[in-house]
Amino acid sequence: MMVSAIAYGNWVTHGGQVADDAAIACVRAALEAGITTFDTADTYSLGRAEEVLGRALAGVRRDSIEIFTKVYWPTGPNPNNRGLSRKHIIESCESSLRRLQIDHLDLLQAHRYDVEAPLDETLRAFDDLVRAGKVHYIGVSEWTAGQIAEAVSIAGQMGLDRIVSNQPQYSLLWRVPEAEVIPVCKANGISQIVWSPLAQGVLTGKYAPGQAPPENSRATDEGAKHFISWLLRDEVLEPVQRFCKLARDAGHSPAEVALAWVLRNDNISSAIIGATRPSQVEENARAADLTLDDDLVAAIDEALAPTVLRDPSMTASPSRRP
Repeated sequence: MMVSAIAYGNWVTHGGQVADDAAIACVRAALEAGITTFDTADTYSLGRAEEVLGRALAGVRRDSIEIFTKVYWPTGPNPNNRGLSRKHIIESCESSLRRLQIDHLDLLQAHRYDVEAPLDETLRAFDDLVRAGKVHYIGVSEWTAGQIAEAVSIAGQMGLDRIVSNQPQYSLLWRVPEAEVIPVCKANGISQIVWSPLAQGVLTGKYAPGQAPPENSRATDEGAKHFISWLLRDEVLEPVQRFCKLARDAGHSPAEVALAWVLRNDNISSAIIGATRPSQVEENARAADLTLDDDLVAAIDEALAPTVLRDPSMTASPSRRP
């Protein structure tokens, strides 16, 4: 399956940070910019994000777009309203299809690894959904290299549909997947659809050292604050300002350059953006056609070197979620 290099995601924004009409305007801007891939999850705003995306895409030719969602995080108070058991996977898929107003998903992703559910049960449930025509492909999000390798092995032994994608956090500032996850995925024909390629907006330059974050930004949103707090230190923001100057001196916005850098990696199929305004979508979409000069990349690496995280032990905790 082909996907657009820039994907549109609606964590935080749809059903939460922005009004529905603004969210729909952003989706329309994405379609006009050539974005065909849309990523959501059952837990985003407890289903509201899927509902808004479903309304925004209503009437769009179904085979012209790719719709992704995820399952794992709680969607209700019952213990069975979470995890990767057969019960929750099947029921969550049915609910997502209803909210999105579609009859199949292009990609269903395990939003995290479930240490309580037998992995063969999880993979069998995904395989059953594929065979039933309700899901075309299956993927995972924030799984470790070992978990991905084990899933590939079990699927091969049992003759089940295989994982085709992983969705990790990846950006100029967070390069943790490079050490272990990307090599294992490349060896097994699995690509990356990355989240937070702009480091929660920090790589756009909107957050300045020594200043309060802008109103209505991710840094002021209760659902996202804990993801961005580690980035809002002067020792991070000062090198980011140097990166922004390099990008602008090269004739591009910092967001365009940050996204183009992510897409340089040949294991990255798509980088997921979020937006509160159509103009942000239009700017970010331009990164798909931007090729960075090697000298610029070297200068960016030098500018950001003190802040880059590469240690696999820093992989997101199962208790944290995008």
